[in-house]
Amino acid sequence: MQQFMNKLARYMAISGGVILTLLVLLTCVSVLGRTLNTLFHSGFAQAILGDFAKTILDTGVGPVLGDFEIVEAGIAFAIFSFIPLCQITGGHASVDIFTSALPVRVNRFIQMIVEILFAGVLILIAWRLYEGMNSKMRYQETTFLLQFPIWWAYAASLVAACVSAIVSVYVAIVRIAEFFQDRTIIHVGGGADH
Repeated sequence: MQQFMNKLARYMAISGGVILTLLVLLTCVSVLGRTLNTLFHSGFAQAILGDFAKTILDTGVGPVLGDFEIVEAGIAFAIFSFIPLCQITGGHASVDIFTSALPVRVNRFIQMIVEILFAGVLILIAWRLYEGMNSKMRYQETTFLLQFPIWWAYAASLVAACVSAIVSVYVAIVRIAEFFQDRTIIHVGGGADH
């Protein structure tokens, strides 16, 4: 089960990374297009380049239409895609100034409670995303510029949120087992025992 959850978390992180990389490239292309558009519209470029500036502008050089709509939709998926790997490897930020001096058993109890709460929150988020997706489908809402259905973004985020919730529930169950068996199954920050 541990290997399956690790692979699932890693594949989600890879897919989130691919989407994030594409979003960065899209943003760069859009900014470059906007800059070139501004440059070729300037009086300086019009005076020096003349008809060439007009020819370039006539090709449609400019920002990518609806770039912020695509980034908005993709970034939510990317964020939820990274949560499972962060969860299973214990990669979340933590402040252990006070807990580092506590006994191992107390730290296991605290970690168990935190993981249970985290799993509950991720289940709640997945459920609300599901309800939001249904609402967007029912009212057939679309984005302003590209006119693509908003529920597509909700559906992509829902898939990643469900995987996050599944991995989080698994980690919570492991932390419960660790507490009651008084042994470490998944090392915090180090991934699973092999």
